[in-house]
Amino acid sequence: MAEQLSRAVFLSYASQDTDAARRICEALRAAGIEVWFDQSELRGGDAWDQKIRHQIRDCALFVPIISANTASRPEGYFRLEWGLADQRTQMIARNKTFIVPVCVDATPDAGRDVPDSFLRVQWTRLPAGTTPAAFGQRIATLLGMEAAITRQPQGAAPPSSAGAPGGAAPPSRVVAAPRRARAIAAIAVGAGVLAAAIAFQPWRMMTDKSNPGRSAQEVPGGASPSAAEKSIAVLPFADMSEKHDQEYFSDGLAEELIDVLTRIPSLRVPARTSSFSFKGKATTIGEIAHTLGVTHVLEGSVRKSGEHLRITAQLVRADNGFHLWSQTYDRDVRDIFAVQDDIAHAVAEQLKITLLGADAATPKQTTSSEAHNLYLQARYLTDRDTPADLDHAVLLYQQALALDPNYAPAWAWLAFCHVRRVGQGLDTTGAGFAKVTTAARRAIAIDPKLPEAYMMLAAAHMQYDLDWAAAADALSKTLALDPNNAQAQQFQGHLTVATGRMSDAVAHFRRAVDGDPLNLLHRKYLGRALHYAHHAAEAAAVLRQAIGLNAQFPGLHYELGRALLLAGEPRAARAAFEAEADPSWRSFGPPLGYLVTHHEQEAQAALAALAAQSVGSEFQVAETYAFFGQAEKSFEWLERARTLHDPGLIWTRRDPLLASIMTDPRYGAFLKRIGMPPVSKDD
Repeated sequence: MAEQLSRAVFLSYASQDTDAARRICEALRAAGIEVWFDQSELRGGDAWDQKIRHQIRDCALFVPIISANTASRPEGYFRLEWGLADQRTQMIARNKTFIVPVCVDATPDAGRDVPDSFLRVQWTRLPAGTTPAAFGQRIATLLGMEAAITRQPQGAAPPSSAGAPGGAAPPSRVVAAPRRARAIAAIAVGAGVLAAAIAFQPWRMMTDKSNPGRSAQEVPGGASPSAAEKSIAVLPFADMSEKHDQEYFSDGLAEELIDVLTRIPSLRVPARTSSFSFKGKATTIGEIAHTLGVTHVLEGSVRKSGEHLRITAQLVRADNGFHLWSQTYDRDVRDIFAVQDDIAHAVAEQLKITLLGADAATPKQTTSSEAHNLYLQARYLTDRDTPADLDHAVLLYQQALALDPNYAPAWAWLAFCHVRRVGQGLDTTGAGFAKVTTAARRAIAIDPKLPEAYMMLAAAHMQYDLDWAAAADALSKTLALDPNNAQAQQFQGHLTVATGRMSDAVAHFRRAVDGDPLNLLHRKYLGRALHYAHHAAEAAAVLRQAIGLNAQFPGLHYELGRALLLAGEPRAARAAFEAEADPSWRSFGPPLGYLVTHHEQEAQAALAALAAQSVGSEFQVAETYAFFGQAEKSFEWLERARTLHDPGLIWTRRDPLLASIMTDPRYGAFLKRIGMPPVSKDD
């Protein structure tokens, strides 16, 4: 019985919110979660009082339902429940979640008459109690259990155990490499690295505190009907081949359809990382559409036997499950490009938009089916993002290009693969970026309308050359060709951090999250940008939401610790640093955490250890010395970072850890040396 009690959820609500509370209760119970929902008995009296006290004392999570009916009312039985729960928070470890506030209307999370413990945590927004499956998953995770919604359907193929984007594998071990940790911190081009859980995004349904005019209606999940009508998620096609050995091919087909549809300026298409995260999960079309903020879903299957292909595709209207269009194609494998075009045209027609306008050119493909097959295998391995897979992918791209030297997408993704290899600590002397620029420029020469090639040039200019003007030119061409590209928006955010206004950088990172909402890398950098823009509370909220999805994702706890430092919460910051899962990111936090909690000896020892293992992390050492007030050492390590092309330099402007040296004339001189303008006073 004790184990059962330890996993119970107590639902507290006012009588006026009974219907909303009942919806939430039913959704949680359907997910296999025990809910204490007091609706069958009269409230009040000694027996009721004792029962409620015992339940609040014994429950694992306390979920207060907040609305205009509760937040401004000083009376009501729910107030007794809130008070008991608030008292219990004083006896619970600070890093343990007990209060999970749920707001069922537009009541703001500030200036309301609720206990302080309710305001210290992020509110979840469930309008009128409408409860997405991902909220049940979050509650199940907090309870240390698996919700029924995550169980794999009987007969479904298991997620890839090798770290493919749809699987449930932990982040690749390579994330631990120092150069990887720092290079990803600068540019983060690994769109296929993570295996994120299905994301519910309450933080994006609230009013943006840094931009009061930005409301829930402007982001996915709350998009206006006119905008939502032109939105579609392309799910990974199922491999129905007899040997189930064509996953790379079926994934590749879906990925290329995403590439084609994304080029349409008026159509919103979530990126691969988000749409592929549902792979192998028992999730309904409606739940997928709600999570990604789309109204249409394209799904299908591939059956390959020898040189024969059978491809089935169907377009589904998410709000009613109505099949707008479906088609089966029986073709020779050499006709794959014609099949892709047929599907894309059919989808576009059903959405009442034009597919092949001037800004939606289809990439120039190869005429060699063998080269295309090698290319798809290479893309599949690139997404797995380990050094071994990347090395293998390079060989496959090269084999494809040997068969067809004019295969522009293969050149562009070979450039991407080399960017990732640098991020993994390979070819860091400059040779890697020489390969990037060579492959990217070859792709552009063949197909000047291929956006990925310009994006890879921008990566090289930002990470290696610090040539901001060249990076800006390359990114402007990328976004002109593909304005919906989430990765390009993230790159633009990094460039704006280095050369522009922080508020504009935040806007670009928001667009990256909007375009790829389940990509934790985008969320991490949005959190960092908010922190740099001095919106520490919102930064912490964004990062906590990301941690709730995957606590093992590299750097999330470290970034949270930094935001909490800025918010003036030293003990919470240290706890966050110590909770960091990734070894490289974890090494950056202890010197800061020990120092702010007055453990001077431990702080100095941790700083010495960081400096001794500094290869690939020179910028982090410079930051830490500045935070310790050691200006000479900080400038020494900044110069090392510049000499060794540490991509972390992109974040030099406005870095709160460098605050102690910003008034030193050498700081302005250093910014000038790396081509960065001084920080605008009105930013």
